[in-house]
Amino acid sequence: MVALRHCGEPSRNPERSEGSGKSERTLVNIFRELGLTFVPLFVAMDSVGVLPILFSLTREMKTRERSRTVRLAMLTALGLGLGFSAIGKAIFLFLGIEVADFLVAGGLILLVLSVKDLATGKMVEFQASLMIETIGVVPLGTPLVVGPAVLTTLLILIDQYSIFIVLFSFVLNMAIAWILFRQVDRVIKFLGNSGTVAISKVVSLLLAAIAIKMIRQGILEILA
Repeated sequence: MVALRHCGEPSRNPERSEGSGKSERTLVNIFRELGLTFVPLFVAMDSVGVLPILFSLTREMKTRERSRTVRLAMLTALGLGLGFSAIGKAIFLFLGIEVADFLVAGGLILLVLSVKDLATGKMVEFQASLMIETIGVVPLGTPLVVGPAVLTTLLILIDQYSIFIVLFSFVLNMAIAWILFRQVDRVIKFLGNSGTVAISKVVSLLLAAIAIKMIRQGILEILA
């Protein structure tokens, strides 16, 4: 009876349990890094804050022209972000720049942009007389969607996390921006002018906090 009961019990496989535990930890780490890379890029891109500018630039366009402009802006921003991610480290090696140097410099850039937006309501200046054909590239594609803030954040995140996760977060943010821009009329009408401005200010404040964190990390690495 003892032997039969022993044989009827399910056998435990330590290797399978250990492998399952590793898989769960790996999955948790992936989602953790995804969150840690998605949020800074979302804050730096500030898609909601770009909406009022997009609306003012395209309000006299027809629906087809606006869609073409948004599509061109997204392609420009995506190409610029991916290209800079690919050659950013090579530029570091060529110029002899350390990550700590870029942390401090990038943090200062983000801080200036965020303070400028909080003080004046504009992170960048652009000419209102640009032709419709170029609006999608400049200023929408760059520097509004992907500008110094996003490029700086991309290079720093790539040095800290997996490049595939960083690029996935970047593409995910681009997809969110594209969806928002396609619905610009509805979004602004829903939020209202005051709501859009308020959200933009909160995003700029978060960007300033991230800038201070980057400067602090860079200084600590230099002094270490």
